[in-house]
Amino acid sequence: MIKNERQYRITKAEAEKFELTLAKLSETLPQSEEVPPLLLQVKKDALQSYLDSLREDIEEYELLQSGQQPMLELQSLDELPKSLIRARIAAGLTQKELAARLGLPEQQVQRYEATEYASANLTRVLEVTHALGMKVIEKFLVSVTPVPRQGTEST
Repeated sequence: MIKNERQYRITKAEAEKFELTLAKLSETLPQSEEVPPLLLQVKKDALQSYLDSLREDIEEYELLQSGQQPMLELQSLDELPKSLIRARIAAGLTQKELAARLGLPEQQVQRYEATEYASANLTRVLEVTHALGMKVIEKFLVSVTPVPRQGTEST
């Protein structure tokens, strides 16, 4: 996932390099006698797979930046950290601008996003959602499974 403009530029440059490498490899495929064709095809498939992944990340970032994705849907709370990052991008805010809204140093927001908010407590996550103008439009459904207590045996 691309989280900021710097990563976006780096990812675009990487994608261009992979496209060139793939094009050169495609030229080599039919005429190379030194390397078995199957090995060349495997290499080409691996490069194509990675290039596809880079393109997906670029497309997602550009879509978020364009504001064409006004609603982010979460299937579980596990998706919340990445959704906070996506919401910041969709809101057109830089990490520095979000940090200012939260009264934090930019580096703290960078750390939160780099670790996908692993070190942020619930209060901080709620502050981030408010700073981004995020709203929950449906209720959470919670299914609770009883956990056996220590010292008791379940039958």
